Order: sequence, then C-alpha cells, then structure tokens
Amino acid sequence: MAKVATFEKNAKRARLIKKYAKQRAALKSTIKNKATADDVRFEAVMELAKLPRNGAKTRYRNRCKLTGRPRANYRIFGLSRIAFRELASNGMIPGVIKASW
Repeated sequence: MAKVATFEKNAKRARLIKKYAKQRAALKSTIKNKATADDVRFEAVMELAKLPRNGAKTRYRNRCKLTGRPRANYRIFGLSRIAFRELASNGMIPGVIKASW
C-alpha cells in the first residue's frame, strides 16, 4: 500500500493539470507556430516556464485505486494487475471471467 502522501501528491498534480491545461496549450501552440515573431515566441517560452511544473501532464502517474501501486495498471479498470486478478477471481468485477479452454 502506497503512502497517503503519495496519493495526495498525485491528486494535487491532477488538479494542477486540469487548472492550467488551456493556458499551457495556448502557450505551446504559440511556441510551435513558426510564423510567429521570435520575440513573441520567446515571451511564450518564458510564460510557460513560470507555470508550475506539476501542471504538466507527464508528471501525473497512473496508480491503482486500491493499493496505490504505480506499475502494471489497467487504465480501463484503474487497478493494478494484482488487485485486478484478485477481484476478478472473486467475481467482483462485472463481465470479467477467468478464461478456460
């Protein structure tokens, strides 16, 4: 089980990503546009650098909703492979059955 602080840090990152998404996208489009003047692009780069780092999408980590495990997660279910197998074996996930052939 992951620490509560790890869950909270990840939740804070998710909130920051949502908060700064539009602003970040606008600045990035300005930076990528080659037709824009160099000084305007440079100002956009500086503004982007002023935004919080944890507002970037790449800083968010997918974690298991039950255990907090950071690796081997199924996005559809939001569970790690271990938690998924446990719940599926107990019949707790609707529509999922153990394969047998």
